[in-house]
Amino acid sequence: MFMTSDDYRESLRRYQPRVFIDGERVDSVADEPRLAPGIDAVGVSYDLARREDFAHTMTATQATTGKLVNRMLHVNDESGDLLHKLEAVRALCKVAGCAQRYLSHDGLGALFQATWRCDAEHGTEYHPRLADYLHRVQDEDLALGIAMTDAKGDRSRRAGAQSNADVYVHVSERRADGIVIRGTKAIVTGAPYMHELLVMPCRTHTREDARFAVCCAVPIDAPDVTIVSRPAGRPGEKAARFSNRYGQSTAVVIFDDVFVPNERVFIDGEVEAAGFATTAYATHHRHSCIAARAGFGDLLIGAGALMIEANGLDPERHGHIRDAMVDLITITESFFACGVAASVYCQRDPSGSMMPDAVFSNIGKLLLATKIYDMHRLAHYVSGGLVVALPGPDEDHNPETRASLQAVLAGRNDIPADKRLDVSRFIEDLTASYQGGWYSLISLHGGGSPEAMKREIWRHYPVEEKVELVEALLERGVLAGEKRISGQPGRCCVQGCRAPEQGAGHLPEKVRNSA
Repeated sequence: MFMTSDDYRESLRRYQPRVFIDGERVDSVADEPRLAPGIDAVGVSYDLARREDFAHTMTATQATTGKLVNRMLHVNDESGDLLHKLEAVRALCKVAGCAQRYLSHDGLGALFQATWRCDAEHGTEYHPRLADYLHRVQDEDLALGIAMTDAKGDRSRRAGAQSNADVYVHVSERRADGIVIRGTKAIVTGAPYMHELLVMPCRTHTREDARFAVCCAVPIDAPDVTIVSRPAGRPGEKAARFSNRYGQSTAVVIFDDVFVPNERVFIDGEVEAAGFATTAYATHHRHSCIAARAGFGDLLIGAGALMIEANGLDPERHGHIRDAMVDLITITESFFACGVAASVYCQRDPSGSMMPDAVFSNIGKLLLATKIYDMHRLAHYVSGGLVVALPGPDEDHNPETRASLQAVLAGRNDIPADKRLDVSRFIEDLTASYQGGWYSLISLHGGGSPEAMKREIWRHYPVEEKVELVEALLERGVLAGEKRISGQPGRCCVQGCRAPEQGAGHLPEKVRNSA
């Protein structure tokens, strides 16, 4: 059953989560203006899945049931699924800026793999539970929030060594029929307008910290869950030409001894499985982030081209403008190409699902994380300082100033001034406002910091193969039995080199002549 965006909004009325924004309790999430841009953005993922021209991209057949499901809730079965997921996320983000629901895809995929491994290694029964949950979520077309990033406290200490254990979500009590969890997740995208939360650890834990190694599903309005949220986007701000319509909130979620029944518990204390779920999620999510920021790049490329046109410039004649646009295009498509490579060079997981290549996924995410500021800079370069120097939009309707501003703030004669101002404010919203800073930060730290990506690249990259390649070329890699024979100076034989004879015949010609 595929919902529409209207169905999704109406479905939120069935839940009564405890949500606070700006110090105020929210009575109805579905009717809260400060959350409307987030609900509208998630709604795009519902509406595109029902459009015939997007059906192949936005939907998929789940192998475990044979049912057609929303791509954002699908567990990948083949390389083509990964490619379609990239296209789906890019399509969503070029409309809504941040698609949010791809986090659901990434979390479900990681837990599908982790629970299978845990059952195989420990004889647990988590994978059938996860499969049942997956199928219900797909059948009901739910929106899932990923509660992963803990508050963390003192970053130099592990979870069990914190002075306040509640900076990490952990199991506070185990019962015959389930577990009780408490603690805090600090950055949960879209939390107020989700149907459920998937709780996952954000780091690997030691056996001594097994109570922090927990994965489970919690309804958004479960008793003793409190959500303290930012508004989504910039609702109600006239200058916010994009984010007053589409945006995402981020929230702190507090679990104050929340009971979770056994059928919703997918890992409990198995530190190896929880650690694998963390790293698998990171790979899935970084692969998705590549497509998300490519969609954002599409917005900047289109806005930059419109601004160049409105300014009366021609990239064919003004080479510095063309070069800046080519740089913006190159950055966007280079990290997206890493996502394509990660899809093509994927690996079949023992669970049967398909995993994007870790090296290409992390390289692509590292590129976008560090190049997002260059993307903003290039958009600013081709647009000019007017982007942050415009009077507020109320002046567009001020009878005392409108005519003068329209006359002097126009660019090309055949392009109305209001069109130029619209594009300017659009670029400001995406790159030079609070929302622009939000996009920068989620690009830099979303899915892990650049350091985490560098570690994963180094951990997975086959450096030894490259060493063997060069050794072979230098004749250092030839093996004779168990002994290594090298043609390099000082290593030319098994016994070791003998000092060369010091006769005149062994002296360089220049030395002989001087003697």
